Amino acid sequence: MKVDLHNHTLLCNHATGSVNEYVEVAIRSGIEYFGFSDHAPMHYDPKYRMSFEQMELYESWVRDAQIAYSDQITVLLGYEVDYLPGYMDERVLMRPCDYLIGSVHFIDDWGFDNPEFIGRYEGVDINAIYERYFTLIEEMALSRNFDIVGHLDLLKVFKFLPTKDIRILAKNALKAIKQSDMTIEINMSGYRKPITEAYPSPLLLEAIAEFQIPITFGSDAHRSDQIALFANEVVALARTYGYYECALYSNRKREMIKF
Repeated sequence: MKVDLHNHTLLCNHATGSVNEYVEVAIRSGIEYFGFSDHAPMHYDPKYRMSFEQMELYESWVRDAQIAYSDQITVLLGYEVDYLPGYMDERVLMRPCDYLIGSVHFIDDWGFDNPEFIGRYEGVDINAIYERYFTLIEEMALSRNFDIVGHLDLLKVFKFLPTKDIRILAKNALKAIKQSDMTIEINMSGYRKPITEAYPSPLLLEAIAEFQIPITFGSDAHRSDQIALFANEVVALARTYGYYECALYSNRKREMIKF
């Protein structure tokens, strides 16, 4: 795997290991372009993200790694930004960086991928919940604030799956992603979760390929041993649907490279 753009640091308060440790594992894994995209600050759910005051520290860690390992790997600076209406902050959206990953982790006040709140799945209309989730993805894309869609079908994390065709549920979101010229990551962290498959699913990736939406890759590592853990699987998945190039970003500009 040449490109890995989604990885965290201990500043998010639920990851371990140093920036240098992550970079050194990435080098040993054969990654050529390695991106940090830690959880951006937001005045909501501060327990799982850096503070605004820590942004400069985070960026200095990444810049130091860029210099220290410049002859071995390209290190990139990004942020993973929660799309939560009413909480978007220009201090994040306008921050100079290589890319912004837009992710949906909340449906209103429900952090649906947090095991603490898994009980809220019981008794809900699961198709309606998926419709609401993909409406948020659509809104996020149409905001045009982001470069990459993070873990597109994260809602499946605990194996609560819709009875409707996921391609139909996600169709308007995919149209908005295409219209906004965004990239969708193939995120391997799903293999570490109860769903035991990548985000997005093969069915969704089939639809993404039909829309000719570009893809990229992310370990979504919160520990160094998670870097490239399922790299072979996600590369094979991408190639199954006709992808042989992936997106890479520098200063919010995309280029496509072969993988």
